[in-house]
Amino acid sequence: MNSWTRKLYLGAALAVMAAAIGTSLGGCATAIVGASATVGVAAAQERSMGQAVDDATILTEINHQLLQKSETLFTGVDVEVVEGRVLLTGNVKNPGDRVEVARMAWKAKGVREVLNELEINDQTSLRDYAKDVWITTQLKIKFLGDREILAINYSVDTLNGVVYLFGIAQSQAELDRATGHARNIGGVVKVVSHVILKDDPKRNS
Repeated sequence: MNSWTRKLYLGAALAVMAAAIGTSLGGCATAIVGASATVGVAAAQERSMGQAVDDATILTEINHQLLQKSETLFTGVDVEVVEGRVLLTGNVKNPGDRVEVARMAWKAKGVREVLNELEINDQTSLRDYAKDVWITTQLKIKFLGDREILAINYSVDTLNGVVYLFGIAQSQAELDRATGHARNIGGVVKVVSHVILKDDPKRNS
């Protein structure tokens, strides 16, 4: 699948979803909309406006470095940033690229942690990607429909059936509900959570 098509396909899918439910969505940020969307919803999120701006700056810097390095890396790697914690997901061609992307992420000012979930796989098909987008969309709808989950604090990405959760949970009970929703969607192979709790000491370390 063409790498630019992959980015555009995801953007279109999320745009359709947003129109259908009449609300702005986070999650699976792309270089085109990620930074502005982060700042735009900050007032309703657990993180402060100042932190959201810092995160948007980090996101922009990492995406800039990816684009300068390689169009393939720029389009193949998804970057999420919450309170200086960077989550990397997507596909790269070889182990060297995986290490290089993590190194670039650490170079951005303000980064506190890099969570490298990049997979070494250059063979993802359109069919696989469409399935991943469908899973992500279904999970976002479930979050938004659950009054016990503050959906705006969560980012969701899906790669080859593996769901990655990222963000800030109000409580362990809320996180358990979010994880449970993810596990109950057809086609999900595994759920990986990098969500931090609201009162976790790591947030201020």
